[in-house]
Amino acid sequence: MISPAPIVTPARAARIAGAMYLITMTTAVVADITVKTSLVVHGDAVKTAQNIAAAKGLYRLGIACDIITSAGVVVLIWALYVLLRPVSRELALLGAFLRMAEAALSFVMVLHGAYALRLLGDSAYLQAMDPAHLQLLAHSVLGAQTTVQNLMFVMLGLGSSVFTFLLFRSAYVPRTLAALGLLGSLLLATYAFTIFIQPASARFGVLPMLPLGLFEVTLGFWLLFGAGRIERRAASAASVSLP
Repeated sequence: MISPAPIVTPARAARIAGAMYLITMTTAVVADITVKTSLVVHGDAVKTAQNIAAAKGLYRLGIACDIITSAGVVVLIWALYVLLRPVSRELALLGAFLRMAEAALSFVMVLHGAYALRLLGDSAYLQAMDPAHLQLLAHSVLGAQTTVQNLMFVMLGLGSSVFTFLLFRSAYVPRTLAALGLLGSLLLATYAFTIFIQPASARFGVLPMLPLGLFEVTLGFWLLFGAGRIERRAASAASVSLP
């Protein structure tokens, strides 16, 4: 019996994954620049509250970008699973589960951000509360959001490690690129986990994230424009595996 042709070919899955890498990277960077860098002042609840209250539209843009990023990551996970399932279904499933945990945590982050904005709003029921108390509460919520983000980065790093290992095995992409991704993924997971043990490690900021960021942007373009080569590689591997 002849098996039906897959609806999503390796080339299509690669293009979808490449597009999602680039889109989610863009929206994540925009959200980080518009909100975390320009509005949130760590250790200063009053200044943070004043910044958000004075730029609610900008803050909402950051939340909207986070929503797009979270939804895009779900699509990315699916595309990577479809692309890498022929290499190892078990490991592809493990990578998908780990990164789905990341996606779930990213939606929790969105809820924290939206709740902080609500606390600093002008609803009538909030007028009865002390503004200083609301500012401290909003700042506390944003602090919890940072904790969730670090846990999300642990899951991202672990899941990405599995997927990049499969990319290395598949030879769909240059192995030097896959090796960079594996190194960057493990570095991010280790860094984010270390912050829980030694919070002072957070002083390194985004530096430990740069190798994975460089990998994801490069891989995004490679998957988007090199899908034809991946299709041929997948077809060649499938023909070799046939009895």
